[in-house]
Amino acid sequence: MAATVQITFDAHDPGALAQFWAQVLGYELDPPPPGFATWDEALEAWGVPPERRNDRSALSDPDGAGPRLFFQRVPEGKTAKNRVHLDVRAAPGLTGEDRMAVLEARCADLVALGARRLTRFEPDAMDAGWIVMQDPEGNEFCLD
Repeated sequence: MAATVQITFDAHDPGALAQFWAQVLGYELDPPPPGFATWDEALEAWGVPPERRNDRSALSDPDGAGPRLFFQRVPEGKTAKNRVHLDVRAAPGLTGEDRMAVLEARCADLVALGARRLTRFEPDAMDAGWIVMQDPEGNEFCLD
């Protein structure tokens, strides 16, 4: 049996970070369990106090192709560069200035959502070019 992958993000605000990544990737928040109209209704029924209801959030690819993303509240902040990061494939198949123009436009969209631009890497003989960014909580990712 093949394994599936879930990508987990440590976060200060799981709900907000999940909303950011939902917009970036076109993912959807996981629905509440059967029998509940909303997550608040489910959490209330389970006795979860209001101050703990943003401890976790999860997203799934509506097409079922991509991995599930899980966001969990942690007390500590990010202290170093990520050892693993996401590549957001914004310009597959494009090269040169056409590729970089698409990446720049997507970069501007993501900055408007709360991301931060770090570095642009120009196309060369070995690489197609990409832009390094951070999500609203400082996790690095690349526009590729």
